[in-house]
Amino acid sequence: MARTEDAERLEVDGRRFELTHPDKVLYPADGCTKRDVADYLCSVAAAMVPHMRGKPLTLRRFPDGVQAGGFFQKEASGHFPDWVRVASVPQRGEPGSVHHVVCDDAATLVYLATQATLEFHIGLSKVEDLDKPVLVVLDLDPPPDCELGELRKAVREICRRFDAAGLSPHVQATGGKGFHVVAPLTGEQGFDEVRTASRELADNAVRDHPDRFTTEHRKDRRGDRIFLDTNRNAYGQTMICPYSPRARDGAPAATPLDSGELSKATPQGHGLANMTRRLARKTDPWATMHRSAAHSVTE
Repeated sequence: MARTEDAERLEVDGRRFELTHPDKVLYPADGCTKRDVADYLCSVAAAMVPHMRGKPLTLRRFPDGVQAGGFFQKEASGHFPDWVRVASVPQRGEPGSVHHVVCDDAATLVYLATQATLEFHIGLSKVEDLDKPVLVVLDLDPPPDCELGELRKAVREICRRFDAAGLSPHVQATGGKGFHVVAPLTGEQGFDEVRTASRELADNAVRDHPDRFTTEHRKDRRGDRIFLDTNRNAYGQTMICPYSPRARDGAPAATPLDSGELSKATPQGHGLANMTRRLARKTDPWATMHRSAAHSVTE
């Protein structure tokens, strides 16, 4: 990323654009500025962009910082440069389409940082075939007092069930409360089939371990059990993109893990402060995940 002397002009992959208010603090508890976020996204772009490429993107923007509240944005703003790719995504059950940004390159990613985008949520299918997911996701959402060892044990159990279903499980620390178990798909099944099969997988886990797991949507009915959320496996739904910052104190980021890291991993173990060092010594554990894509989800 090249800058002019005033530190207001950025150049990424030959694209030039402004970073307004670069010293504006977006993470007050950590002192991280808008420039820090742009620098972070530039540093992780080589690992992050392949996970975004071709997928409709939902932005979560925080113009006044994480403590002031932000907003989700699906429809691309009219002032975005014409080199930012935008794709029309039909609404299911409603008239019209939403025009989502599709982030295919580092310039788009860093430009979105200039718009105070902190969280990048990706669709599970590609714009070329919106009805066929290329990922299946199970989100493990722990109760407030869940011990970390119990949460890790639950992740291993869900990974075992993914394996048994012919899937290749990949684990992500979400940068929030829990972990995602994700598997790549070849895009041959529709969302309805994938969601039904993923819900059956979760229901079977609840049947076998009713004191540990729940698929109950209402929080007041979950008790001290880990919520197995399969709702992301539907048309128009999203998951947090690998390496995306999270709008939380500590400036954490979603972090793909390799198979040997779970025993020491925490949901918020990496972020703006240390992700660059991690990627300098370790390649992206999900870089080749689609080589093991499954044709279908079965249970």
